[in-house]
Amino acid sequence: LSEATTAASDPLTSKRSHIPGRAKNVIYLFMAGAPSHLEMFDYKPQLAKYDGTLPPAELLQGYRAAFINPNSKLLGPKFRFSQQGECGADISELLPYTARVVDDLAIIKSMQTDAFNHAPAQIMMNTGSQLFGKPSLGAWTLYGLGSESRNLPGFVVFSSGTKGPSGGNSNWGSGFLPTVYQGVQLRNVGDPVLYLSNPSGIDGVAQRDALDAINDLNRQRLAVTGDPEIATRINSFEMAYRMQASGPELTDLSTEPKHILDLYGVDPAEASFAKNCLLARRLVERGTRFVQLFHEAWDQHGNLKADLKKNCLATDQACAALILDLKQRGLLEETLIIWGGEFGRTPMVQGGGDDGRDHHPNAFTMWLAGGGVQGGVTHGETDEFGFNVTRDRVHVRDLHATILHLLGFDPHRLSVKFQGLDQRLIGVEPAHVVQELLA
Repeated sequence: LSEATTAASDPLTSKRSHIPGRAKNVIYLFMAGAPSHLEMFDYKPQLAKYDGTLPPAELLQGYRAAFINPNSKLLGPKFRFSQQGECGADISELLPYTARVVDDLAIIKSMQTDAFNHAPAQIMMNTGSQLFGKPSLGAWTLYGLGSESRNLPGFVVFSSGTKGPSGGNSNWGSGFLPTVYQGVQLRNVGDPVLYLSNPSGIDGVAQRDALDAINDLNRQRLAVTGDPEIATRINSFEMAYRMQASGPELTDLSTEPKHILDLYGVDPAEASFAKNCLLARRLVERGTRFVQLFHEAWDQHGNLKADLKKNCLATDQACAALILDLKQRGLLEETLIIWGGEFGRTPMVQGGGDDGRDHHPNAFTMWLAGGGVQGGVTHGETDEFGFNVTRDRVHVRDLHATILHLLGFDPHRLSVKFQGLDQRLIGVEPAHVVQELLA
């Protein structure tokens, strides 16, 4: 069969990218709610010096804040920083485990987005647009590369923290692409998918016979209509059947040695971000193309100091462990890890207790590791208060272009005709690959 014919009968078959990609798989650690770059990665001594004073008037010209009066007092960083690793990057005391792997990270201090409220900003970070209905980064990746796993979904989503992401399922949706490319949300306690086991009275033979009959009818209809949603349905039935064996095997951590569980800080009986990180490693080992972990807990309008301590305690060790574990297995070179939220936090205080920050789209920090990324580099700068980008701006579109390039795509050529337009993840506005981040 030709590649086109095979793709039509199995839309998740592995496909060739435009150029040889440095990364085969992606693990996206999405810190939903927007962590404060000023407490974690972007050290600003001047912000500490001018703590409690009003910001310069020229800094606020044309600025819109989500909730606060922009002319609010500056709030100095709440935690100490120190230079870490051979690269000498400034890392907060909140992140002792990240500090140990900092030479594997490419830290981007000059991120910028267009949205300053959670749902539109999360959807933009994941789909390239603030509007609903566009395919997510994971869906584009699966559409372009297919999956190497026949027994598990090609795009898997986990959620932890206090609640799900504000942007909801649109963060991992397929938009106008066939729904076979959307993310599949798995649970990390019990069966990974509800109702995975056969009901009483149904054995494997009866189930297989019924499934064959249903799929035969669906294939006949697919041959007549060419409707990709019928192909999605066939794939879904078959995947669910295979996952009755592969799903429990994936989530059974009894085969993981104690030193690996300790490395991540995992209690197999408890749902946690750490457990999701370990499951992400197990998924890419089994051929899943894109794994996205949402940890929605970072919206510190108040209680900044205590909540940041709690959030970093829940995530720091596992993020570093994921890098170390993939590296020792020879998988880091082909697995791109992305860490970050939807925007940053204001240098100005929110609330009367000097313990909160508002949403801030002008400047924030993310990091990448593995998958063709140059480790031990810091890209971009912000001004003395961490308010605006002053050097090497990286817009969300530029980040997406860079990720697609690492996966082997020309970001301007990865497109789908929809509503008369060549629709792309990067949209129509200028976007460039950030060469300085590449190994």
